[in-house]
Amino acid sequence: MESLVRSLTGQDPKPQDYKNIEFWSSPERAGWLTKQGDYIKTWRRRWFVLKQGKLLWFKDSHVSRASVPRGVIQVGKCLTVKGAEDVLNKPFAFELSTNQETMYFLADSEKEKEDWINSIGRSIVQHSRSVTDSEVVDYDSNR
Repeated sequence: MESLVRSLTGQDPKPQDYKNIEFWSSPERAGWLTKQGDYIKTWRRRWFVLKQGKLLWFKDSHVSRASVPRGVIQVGKCLTVKGAEDVLNKPFAFELSTNQETMYFLADSEKEKEDWINSIGRSIVQHSRSVTDSEVVDYDSNR
């Protein structure tokens, strides 16, 4: 199974992780966030771009067609995005979780945190695998 969160595998993102995504043009959201490292739990400031169900990050904000992301998250495979100030004891903190991993981020303000949570949350809903009718159990049908 392909890695849910490319950065957590210790591998650099592969071009197929972000092909056909013009991340340098008209992102759904872009801005600075501080991200906790995957293995060494240091905090690093990165430029994040949310586009077409992918959350990509870069070392600087000058993103062009030639830029190579430092990491890519397939947002549709994430389950939750929510505030995490109480978990980290840091202001403007939030977390993004899959069924296997949780990544932590720090925004620069409460508004930025809420805007990122809302944008990522919308993207999770738009890009998650849709539940088909055959997978829905109608508990009332047997009454």
